[in-house]
Amino acid sequence: RMEGQGSYTLPTGTEYRGALRDGMFDGEGELLFPNGGRYRAVWHRGVPTQGKYTFADGLEYKDKKWHYCDGYDRRFYTEICSGLKPAGISQLTNLDPPKEIPEGCYDCGDGFYNPETRVIVDYKLRFLRNADDDEHEWIVRTCRKAWDETIEQKAKP
Repeated sequence: RMEGQGSYTLPTGTEYRGALRDGMFDGEGELLFPNGGRYRAVWHRGVPTQGKYTFADGLEYKDKKWHYCDGYDRRFYTEICSGLKPAGISQLTNLDPPKEIPEGCYDCGDGFYNPETRVIVDYKLRFLRNADDDEHEWIVRTCRKAWDETIEQKAKP
């Protein structure tokens, strides 16, 4: 069994780095996700007892009083750090410019969703998971979809 300090890469590409005991995460360690996010935690027998998730762009998640992109403050983290764009130029995602979505698909946050196949792939088009009915409904209702036609913003003279 794994013991001491080390690293372990899961089949999903997520990597654990830190303390291991009796084959489990135990002590201080972090999960490094393929999307660039990381979860630093203190683990006990494979279960995190306290931890903090940091998104790839540096935004730290707070499980209480989380006001990011809500009704009180709708700015993305890059807008909070770098300021808002001029009037008339919308920022559609935290990533600017946003990723180009394959035709007929949705950007569901950790990859692209094809409603025909009900498959979610990561941004490098590698399989992540199949969507169940609830996730399908949520994605179709709330996520950005690939444009049916190309629209370009024109600079004002």
